Amino acid sequence: MTGLAVYAGLFGIAFLAATILPAQSELGLAGLLASGDYPAWALLAAASTGNTLGAVVNWFLGGAIERYGTRRWFPASAKQIERARRWYSKWGRWSLLLSWMPIGGDALTVVAGVLREPLPSFLVLVAIAKTVRYLVVATIVLRWM
Repeated sequence: MTGLAVYAGLFGIAFLAATILPAQSELGLAGLLASGDYPAWALLAAASTGNTLGAVVNWFLGGAIERYGTRRWFPASAKQIERARRWYSKWGRWSLLLSWMPIGGDALTVVAGVLREPLPSFLVLVAIAKTVRYLVVATIVLRWM
């Protein structure tokens, strides 16, 4: 497999993991890091960028929740949205630093769209959260090897 295909695949898995389809981008990143065939910084960049842009899809869906919120494919249940809305109302945009969490993180990104969080601040906070998560995964894998 060519390097470009590997990075595109990791980007795609990370993107999907942040949107409507369940995917394990951390496992993909860990496997590629363990192979030692690709620079860690490039893998981190692909995973972080893909996952952040996937969260942007959630932000847009949140802005259109009245239209799509009841669809089966919507990335968060009504219960998750309400819990995230309460959390977001309490902590504001800083709660987006928890968007890395496997449970509730995607709902926070949807709620940010519902509550019309400006896209620039959304991008900065979500990118920080997603990148730190992948840095932790990379640190664990690379120290274990």
